[in-house]
Amino acid sequence: MIHELLIDQLAEEHALSLEGYEQLIAGRTPESAIRLADLARAECERVYGDVVYTRGLIEFTNYCKNDCLYCGIRSGNSECRRYRLTVEQIMQCADEGYDLGFRTFVLQGGEDPATTDEWLGAVVGMLKRAHPDCAVTLSVGERSRQSYARLREAGADRYLLRHETASPSHYRKLHPRSMSYDNRMRCLQDLRDLGYTVGVGFMVGSPFQTAADLAADLKFIEGFKPEMCGIGPFVPHHATPFSGFKGGTVELTCYLLSIIRLIQPNILLPATTALGTIDPEGRERGILSGANVVMPNLSPVEVRADYELYDNKICTGEEAAECRGCLGARMISIGRRLAVDRGDPK
Repeated sequence: MIHELLIDQLAEEHALSLEGYEQLIAGRTPESAIRLADLARAECERVYGDVVYTRGLIEFTNYCKNDCLYCGIRSGNSECRRYRLTVEQIMQCADEGYDLGFRTFVLQGGEDPATTDEWLGAVVGMLKRAHPDCAVTLSVGERSRQSYARLREAGADRYLLRHETASPSHYRKLHPRSMSYDNRMRCLQDLRDLGYTVGVGFMVGSPFQTAADLAADLKFIEGFKPEMCGIGPFVPHHATPFSGFKGGTVELTCYLLSIIRLIQPNILLPATTALGTIDPEGRERGILSGANVVMPNLSPVEVRADYELYDNKICTGEEAAECRGCLGARMISIGRRLAVDRGDPK
């Protein structure tokens, strides 16, 4: 009965108490998952109709100065085969993606010291001049406010920076001492202040995560009101300290996608590659739980396997056209269609 009341309250008020979120997570049932998914799907359709937005992902460097305990491209992983794309390679990826119908490009990389403001700003400017009807999203981690300002001035529209967890104590268990929860939150606030469209996100089922931690994530999303939120199951990588931990589940990830959609009906919510990695129909299940974005990979095929954040990542051998065609057919099979659109939040 309490679940019914909490779901009713969430659907009506788009908010719960911290304790309410924790109860909804800890006591979830198959019936509550179905009801939340039905409500979330209806809200998504009310705002966005039957379209699913695509983002063309260009993973341009897998060098990273950080040593996060969960990440396959962490600086301490000596097995990782490092690469950096040239400006010409990045532009070729974008040109091919544009011809395939992509109108948002996501430049994603580790926190690579070689990715200076001057270099990255020049790349952003080239992309905007070549494709002025497209949005450019950056996902290159923690930087200074001055850096974010320079990249915004260069033409960057959006920024993805997963907060990873809204619990300071949990954050310390996932990251090295050189990184801090307070700095991550400072970065997100700077991005908001500078006028970026901001994306946050977290792993579901990460080591040491509790229902209370997840409730804090939901309360953070409710308060910060990000335009985008990327969540996916934790998938272990063999060359990290967390290699022996159990991974997250599709079931809990989809449950949380539905809750996030009800918290913020107009949010842009990806069905992530990690979902598709642990379940062949994971991305479809994500869309049917309230998600409305997919992010096919435009990176050169020869480097995709090297951007290995976690083990067994899918789509490492597909050409961009194959990947988009496959996803398009998959979306049609569940009553959705891929849009040729920037996919701005409504």
